[in-house]
Amino acid sequence: MNRKVESTRRQFCSTVAVGVLSAGFAKGESERAADVVIVGGGLGGCAAAIAALRNELSVIMTEATDWIGGQLTSQGVPPDEHRWIETSGANESYRDLRSRIRAHYRRRYPLTDAARNDPRLNPGNGNVSRLCSEPRVSLAVLEQWLAPFEQSGQLVLLREHVATAADVDRDRVRAVTVRSTKTGDSRVLLGKYFIDGTELGDLLPLTKTEFVIGSEARSETNELHAGETARPDNQQAFTICFAVDHLPAEDHTIERPDEYAFWRDFAPELTPPWPGKLLDFTYTHPRSGKPKRLGFDPTGGKSIAGALNLWTYRRIIDDSLFQRGRFASDISLINWPQNDYLLGNLVGVDNDEAERHIARARQLSLSLLYWLQTEAPRPDGGEGFPGLRLRGDLMGGPDGLAKAPYVRESRRIRAEFTVLEEHVGHEQRAMVVTGRTHAEIRRAIAAGDPLANVQAATFADSVGVGSYSIDLHPSSGGDNYIDFASLRFQVPLGSLLPVRMKNLIPAGKNIGATHITSGCYRLHPVEWGIGEAAGCLVAFAVRQKQSPRAIRANRQSLASFQKYLRRQGVQTEWAAN
Repeated sequence: MNRKVESTRRQFCSTVAVGVLSAGFAKGESERAADVVIVGGGLGGCAAAIAALRNELSVIMTEATDWIGGQLTSQGVPPDEHRWIETSGANESYRDLRSRIRAHYRRRYPLTDAARNDPRLNPGNGNVSRLCSEPRVSLAVLEQWLAPFEQSGQLVLLREHVATAADVDRDRVRAVTVRSTKTGDSRVLLGKYFIDGTELGDLLPLTKTEFVIGSEARSETNELHAGETARPDNQQAFTICFAVDHLPAEDHTIERPDEYAFWRDFAPELTPPWPGKLLDFTYTHPRSGKPKRLGFDPTGGKSIAGALNLWTYRRIIDDSLFQRGRFASDISLINWPQNDYLLGNLVGVDNDEAERHIARARQLSLSLLYWLQTEAPRPDGGEGFPGLRLRGDLMGGPDGLAKAPYVRESRRIRAEFTVLEEHVGHEQRAMVVTGRTHAEIRRAIAAGDPLANVQAATFADSVGVGSYSIDLHPSSGGDNYIDFASLRFQVPLGSLLPVRMKNLIPAGKNIGATHITSGCYRLHPVEWGIGEAAGCLVAFAVRQKQSPRAIRANRQSLASFQKYLRRQGVQTEWAAN
């Protein structure tokens, strides 16, 4: 560590005792300190920043792309949410985010009167979510939310910066070095606390924080759906999303992708078997494991011969909600089984290999589009929809696709407490509560036996809630879908605390979950809630001059922290009904 950085550290340590630091960089400055450094500006990172800022901490937040917002923006994915989301099962700030997105459309878009007056406006009317919207709108909302803090200097936001190194003193992080991907310049960021809000848990290897990747062995977790052996290289597929509209009188066929021949003929080798080629409308139904036919009709029909119409599945603009002429057609977001990339991983490999997989995943998505334009079967018996137009203007990527991969699985901390299937999976939880065998529970659930209607494990240290199926996409290790019912769950504080590191907190998919349970903890409202809990935890720890681990270990301190969370609109438990 050079003298200049050490001098900055001494100044920082003397300043934090007397109040909030100004996080801003002066011209030419290469080191800076803040109360909390957040590496990664996805949904969890943004929620952590908002929580820390409203609690009067100074924040430096970095983001690898030039768009904050992660899943909602640079990855382009409409929120995966549960059915109670409008009234319960998420923090007030998350519902505020949703309200701000709706308000943006009401203020800035020519909606029909009926759409404008709909309190639950869904701009895309997609099947997957009660709020499907354009990535750029979510980006604008988040940037406007953070703008006052940036202007005051309480927040410094370093876009297009990635972490490259960390200075660690035994079990404390002292500084993180970040590099601009535009200029190549590096900066050293010092903080009392560091929050890892990256998509892949980037700070964990840099800080030598203990972590897990891939799938655990059943002998380790005792999970019903775990495999027999640990497989670190067995990770869920990631996806490069894109958006299209449809102009049937025009031809918008893209240039044939370089890898089109490969992807057109590619048939996944999975267990249970995939029913055929990836570029086809037949896939494996996630629950039954049987072949299931999907439909595609950009004229917008709800179903095709009983099949889900993929056009409306993740539609982000429903043209009928807007005054005539605002949009040329509906706009659909393509995040389907057909562009899940299975042939390699983003963690556990070197950067060059990860970049090769991202490049191939981009080729897969472009190949899917080209196939849809030229060879996909149409309901009228013809082939191809040449009127499909790639809407790169909505996604921001250099090739017309999303800026970043949609990531479903990250490095995960070795935590003080790890959430297992027995805590949140319906069948295994029922086995634990009733003492019945798996076969007995399955029969009881099928018969509607009330004894099978159990609740998820209750965590005394809960700092949030969520609900979603345990939904694992096909994996690089050859697993087909693993998808089964979970119970409405809580987020235990222990899952946010590494077993050793004292001032590093995860803020997303990198919490103490397993390969199995991460399938229900990875969705938008849960990631936001984890991030908000992380930001509040740091603020409370600084205010009380207690470590996060001590807060959890002391019953009175834990109760005070949970009260602190609830006062700020954090939901820590589900209502009994």
